[in-house]
Amino acid sequence: MKPYKTFLRRAQGEFVINKSRFIGTGAPVETEEEALQFLSEMRGTYKDANHNCYAYIIGPNKGVMRYSDDGEPGGTAGLPIIEVLKARDVTNCAVVVTRYFGGILLGAGGLVRAYSQGSATAINACGVGVMHPTARLLMDVPYPLLNRVEYFLKDQPVVVEEKTFADTVTIQMVVRSVDEEQLEKKLVDLSEGVLEPVRFEEFFRAWPEEEDGA
Repeated sequence: MKPYKTFLRRAQGEFVINKSRFIGTGAPVETEEEALQFLSEMRGTYKDANHNCYAYIIGPNKGVMRYSDDGEPGGTAGLPIIEVLKARDVTNCAVVVTRYFGGILLGAGGLVRAYSQGSATAINACGVGVMHPTARLLMDVPYPLLNRVEYFLKDQPVVVEEKTFADTVTIQMVVRSVDEEQLEKKLVDLSEGVLEPVRFEEFFRAWPEEEDGA
């Protein structure tokens, strides 16, 4: 499976246009059921709002796309929300844009702009990461090599998760699978064959876009 973009966290932001308050809330979701649970929660949290418009996209290939205007004029809310999601090329995510009406009509064009802004606000608050096939590695490091290895790893595309100190130092780390072979080669060269990283798990993990190098 190829990498895909999704939200890094659940978050929200808000703004006011002509006295109407808009709240954009986004969340990463793995299934349509999770998306619907998120929507239900938002409706409960903002049950006194005039509108809770939403959109969600599910699947690495974006096989499920749904949106709703929730009482706003057709095509002025849900569609703009999902169009912003599509433009950012994200999936496995849901956005709800809540509106508290301020008494001033925005018109169709104004609504489209407002709900587009609400979607963008949610996306920016959540942050976008790239889900990559990721390897979790274990590596036993003799104490004489530890400082050199730690210094080396600081400049590598890895995340050190844990260190266990015993007869040697066992380092648990994750690296994108595409970078695994090159990392192992560098470690072997660095240690003249002493270090032997061992993969014990592979899974998808979100890597921030700036770490992705894309």
